[in-house]
Amino acid sequence: MGFVLQACLNGAREPGSHPSVPITPQQLAAAAAECAELGVTSFHLHPRDVVGLEVLAGPEVATAVAVVRAALPHVEIGVTTAAWIVPDPVRRAELVRGWAGLAAGRPDFASVNVHEDGWLDTAAALRDAGIGIELGVFHGQAARTLLDAGVPEGTIRVLAEVRPGETTGHAERLLDLLAPLGVPILLHGEDDSAWPILDYALSHGLDTRIGLEDTLTARDGTRALDNAQLVKLAG
Repeated sequence: MGFVLQACLNGAREPGSHPSVPITPQQLAAAAAECAELGVTSFHLHPRDVVGLEVLAGPEVATAVAVVRAALPHVEIGVTTAAWIVPDPVRRAELVRGWAGLAAGRPDFASVNVHEDGWLDTAAALRDAGIGIELGVFHGQAARTLLDAGVPEGTIRVLAEVRPGETTGHAERLLDLLAPLGVPILLHGEDDSAWPILDYALSHGLDTRIGLEDTLTARDGTRALDNAQLVKLAG
């Protein structure tokens, strides 16, 4: 696998938090198409229901993924399994396991946050569904948890996140902890750490990502126009 610049299109951003945050499947497909024209081939999105709330239910996940895939049949499409969407870990794993039957609406991969209760069960559900796993590691304790547990079968990369207010020093420490795993790492920041960490990742040859999930601002601190502008600025 070559270098990845992933576009994270919407995340947990609420409808109305930014004029260009894509919420509906059609908006996600349009935003993805604009980024694909700039060379992006990997996308991370958070499917929503009809009122804009994040969901893990199969029909909504399938619709979002299928609409994006119809527009861009040759890209990699990932979603989230975040615990804040479905807090009950048993129900969360059950829903994720049901994605096996989504056909054209089945995502290629999904993120699993290692610090969340039931993360191993969610990862196993993704494996059983034939969906790749991105392991979200937000801090040193999560990295140590992963080192102790081992990398689940089906993992395609570790998603190492530097949180708001943290620095490249945090990134270095996190990467040092994750190095023994021997799996690809996608390093990214969030809000005020997004641009410094993206530049750090690029300078160290690491996969990274950008999009309205991670930041609403351009490099100069002004409000970003849309996901495509953020991708352009990342180049």
